[in-house]
Amino acid sequence: MPKNQNPVTQKSGVSTNVILTIAVVVVAVLVIGGVLLFNRSGDSGGGAGSGQPPVAAEVLRKPDSNVLTEAPDGKVTVTEFLDYQCSSCYQYYSQMTKKIENDYAGRITFVTRNYPLEMHPLGQHAARAAEAAALQGKYKEMYHALFDNWTAWATANAEELNSDEAKANAEFEKYAQQIGLDVNRFKQDMVSPNVQAKIDRDIADGKTAGVSGTPTLFINGRQFDQGNAQNMAEVDQAFRKQLDQELAK
Repeated sequence: MPKNQNPVTQKSGVSTNVILTIAVVVVAVLVIGGVLLFNRSGDSGGGAGSGQPPVAAEVLRKPDSNVLTEAPDGKVTVTEFLDYQCSSCYQYYSQMTKKIENDYAGRITFVTRNYPLEMHPLGQHAARAAEAAALQGKYKEMYHALFDNWTAWATANAEELNSDEAKANAEFEKYAQQIGLDVNRFKQDMVSPNVQAKIDRDIADGKTAGVSGTPTLFINGRQFDQGNAQNMAEVDQAFRKQLDQELAK
């Protein structure tokens, strides 16, 4: 008996054509129902996970979490879990979050958390560079240096840097020097257990918050849903709409 045959169907006496017709109808109903459900659940306005309860503030931000801009009133907080080598994170940075940081400076609090993925071998290295810079009070400068030079280290020379730790260290030390860090201290902090512990804690908090990929952004505890946005311009529009709605409350 062929493996794909159903012995129950064989015994029933119902013709193969009838069975196929019924199967096609059932599949069509399921597909149409799924499409309708997807369209109903999608939010073209960029609702930030409106169907889910907000993630606790203490999960999304720790006392020592890195901040790009802070609002005195603390009314709206954005938290981004990112991987510095992630191409989507770079796309968000270059086409949205860098502008959001500037346009909403002083009006929102923008927190970043580390979430390096295993598929990006330099992601951990870059996260350590960012945290080492933070220990000298220059996280923001390193954050921008990593993304502004992203093509140079994350793609063009990624394979070479990944296979040669000395060259990778030299690349990030170059950025440390450019932003005015004490390079010797930077090199020590890059391999500090405390720096790695902070990155690991960020990853653990991300998992608790339901993060499964990068970038993942939260607005006042709710995961941002880009809805039916088809390009970064539409994602940016949806994100700003959600921010403005939260600011207006």
